Amino acid sequence: MVATVGLTACGSDDDGGDTATPNAAASFAPGTTMAKLHDAGKITVGTKFDQNLFGLKNLSGKPEGFDVEIAEIVTDALGIPRDKVNFVETVSANREPFIQQGRVDMVVATYTINDKRKKVVDFAGPYYVAGQSIMVAKNNTDITGKDSLAGKKVCSVSGSTPAENIRKVAPAAQLVLFDVYSKCADALKNKQVDAVTTDNVILLGLIDKDPDAFKLVGGTFTKEPYGIGIKKGDTTFQTFINDTLEASYKDGRWAKAFSSTVGKVEPTTPTPPPVDRYTS
Repeated sequence: MVATVGLTACGSDDDGGDTATPNAAASFAPGTTMAKLHDAGKITVGTKFDQNLFGLKNLSGKPEGFDVEIAEIVTDALGIPRDKVNFVETVSANREPFIQQGRVDMVVATYTINDKRKKVVDFAGPYYVAGQSIMVAKNNTDITGKDSLAGKKVCSVSGSTPAENIRKVAPAAQLVLFDVYSKCADALKNKQVDAVTTDNVILLGLIDKDPDAFKLVGGTFTKEPYGIGIKKGDTTFQTFINDTLEASYKDGRWAKAFSSTVGKVEPTTPTPPPVDRYTS
């Protein structure tokens, strides 16, 4: 299927890391998604633009973070130049529609793999496993975790796994929904809500931007495997991405991507999770 899976440096051109070199030797079977993207010489990737450490649009207008680095490991293996990778903002609620409508070729956006989503899209990965937690104001002493949220206004985002989870683990909480987590952080800072819930690493990114305002409480209470979303039934593309991820685990590109992004707040680089080569 693939002549060579690109083993390229994963440092960003913008952060002073190694210069990325797309795999010039990439060769794919005619008619596959990989061949179509390689021959077109461009790709559209959905990611978050407001998620510090994972997908955040920087001052130059380019997204950066762990999800971006993971996406570029895949696009490098396709032989697509970095300046031909078009990142478009993809919030939690529109990830499946964007894939189904063909508005993006893949989504790498803190995208938890679950059975409900598998009914309409497919996933490669996971490439990371997060855990849901609770963020409160730095001086808050009332909320100590998920079991102290009764009657509290808890913010999450529409279409997200954390929003569904909090309805189950804290049914007496008042759930407030926005489209992006940065609005939840603003609402918490302005005392419009009492807490924010999502994956711990996303919350750590919000705390990293404003360490004097927020803190985490209660540890984690779920496991959230992040995957790369693609069109349902494209098993050849799914296999290619899984092979590419596994290669990056072995040659250090995954670890380098983690340490240069999430590693800013989580100094211990974890072992990457095993790829789940499930069948629909």
